[in-house]
Amino acid sequence: MSNLFILLNMVLACFILFAERKTASSAWAWILILFFIPIIGFILYLLFGKPLRPERLKRPVAYENPEFVATKERQLAEMRNGNLSPASPVVKDWMALIRMNAARTGAPLSTASNLQLFNDGQKKFDALFEDIRHAQDHIHLQYYILKNDELGKRLLALLTEKAQQGVNVLFLYDDLGSKHLPKRFFKEFEAAGGKTAAFLPMLLSSINPRLNHRNHRKLVVVDGSVGYTGGFNVGDEYVGKKKEFGYWRDTHIRLEGEAVHSLQHRFFIDWNQTSETYPIKYAERYFPKVDNQTGKAMQLVASGPLERHEDIKNGYLKMIHHARESIYLQTPYFIPDKSIMDALKTAALGGVDVQIMIPHLADHPFVHSATLSFVRELLSDGIKVYSYKNGFMHAKTLIVDQQVYSVGSANMDIRSFSLNFELNAFVYDAQSAIEMAELFVQDKQLSVQLTEEIFESQSWFDKVKQAVANLVSPVL
Repeated sequence: MSNLFILLNMVLACFILFAERKTASSAWAWILILFFIPIIGFILYLLFGKPLRPERLKRPVAYENPEFVATKERQLAEMRNGNLSPASPVVKDWMALIRMNAARTGAPLSTASNLQLFNDGQKKFDALFEDIRHAQDHIHLQYYILKNDELGKRLLALLTEKAQQGVNVLFLYDDLGSKHLPKRFFKEFEAAGGKTAAFLPMLLSSINPRLNHRNHRKLVVVDGSVGYTGGFNVGDEYVGKKKEFGYWRDTHIRLEGEAVHSLQHRFFIDWNQTSETYPIKYAERYFPKVDNQTGKAMQLVASGPLERHEDIKNGYLKMIHHARESIYLQTPYFIPDKSIMDALKTAALGGVDVQIMIPHLADHPFVHSATLSFVRELLSDGIKVYSYKNGFMHAKTLIVDQQVYSVGSANMDIRSFSLNFELNAFVYDAQSAIEMAELFVQDKQLSVQLTEEIFESQSWFDKVKQAVANLVSPVL
C-alpha cells in the first residue's frame, strides 16, 4: 500500500509541475510536502491543493444590470481617451490605479456621499442593527463567519423580525467559515420568509474537497442605499467578548450613495453563483436613483481563484509603487509573495516611511510564525514593524501618502491574493485617508516595535519554527 502511495505521489508531483496552474513557489512547496510526508501529503493536496475549476461556480447567472455595464464601459472609454473628468486632485493623481482596476475587474469609479469608518466592533454592529431596523424593502448579507453565539443569534432574530414584516432578506455565508452552525439555526428565519445560501457546502455533512477556496467577503446592503464592507465577521469575539482574544481591533466602513450599487452588484453575482434555488434578477428597487453623486471617490474591487490575475494584490502593488511619503499597513497575516516584498523594500530604500503592524496574539500559531519570518526580513531595509498588544489585530488596511487607502477582507498574504474570494474598497480621498492614518498612529501607542535585537534573542525553537513556516508559506 505504501508503494502505491509513493507512486501516486510521483504522478501527482509531475501533475503539479506540468499541468496545474500554480506559481513556482507554490508548486515546489507542495512537492516538498509530498516528498517528506508522502501519504499524508497526498491527502492534504486533495483537500487543500487542487485548484478551483470554473465550472464549479460559473453557473448561469440570472442577472444583468444594463445601467451598471453601461457606466463601466463609458468610464473605460473616457479613461482611454483621457476625457474622464477627475473629481479631485487625488483622483487625478491616482488615475493609473483607477484605470487598472476598471479595466481588469470592471469596477467603476463611484462616490460615497457619506462614508463612516469603524475600528470597534460594538459600534459597527450597533450601526448595522439600526440600519436593519429601518429597512423597508430588502436586506442582503454576506459573511465568511456567522456564529451560533449571542451576537449571531441577535442578528438572526432581528432579520427574522424584518422578514416577518415582509422585507426580503437574503443571507449568504461560507459553509466552512460557518461550519459550527447547528442544522436548525436558520429554521425560524426561513419559516418567516428569509432565504439562505451556503458557499461551496460540504459533501456528506463532513467532507469538503474545496477547503482552500472560500468566500472571505463581508458585505451588507440595506434597501440599495446603505452598505457595509470590511473585516468584521459575525461572532462574539468581534465585539470583544472572547477572553482568548480580548479587544478585537478591525476596520469596517459604512457607505451611502452610488458606491452602494457596486456592493449590490457583487452580492447579486455571488448569490446567483451559490443559490440555484432562489436566483435574483435585476430590478430598479435594488439600485435606487442617487441624486447626489458627489462625495468620496472609490472602487469596489473583487478578486478570486477563478481570475487570471491577482487583482487586489496588483492594486496593493500599484499603491506601494506610487508612494512618495508614507505607507501604513495593518494585517493579521503577513505572508506576501516576492513582488510585494520587493516593492516594500524598494519603497523604504527610496525614502518612503514604511510601517507595518501585525498582531501580537496568534490565532493561527504556524501562520504567525511565517508572518514573523517575513517581517524580520524587512527590518534591515529600514521598515518599521509594530506588534499590536491591545487584543487581536484583524484590520486589513493599506494607507499611502495619507491620500489613498484600501480596506476590506483581503489580508496581505498569498491565500487572499489567489485562493479566497475577496472584496476591498480602494478609496481616493485625503480627508478619510488622514483619519485612517490617525487610527494607525493611535494603534502604535498600544504596540511594541519589533527590532532585529528582539529576533536575535529568540529561542532556537522559535527560529526553527519561523524558518519552516517560511519554507511552506506558499501553501499556507
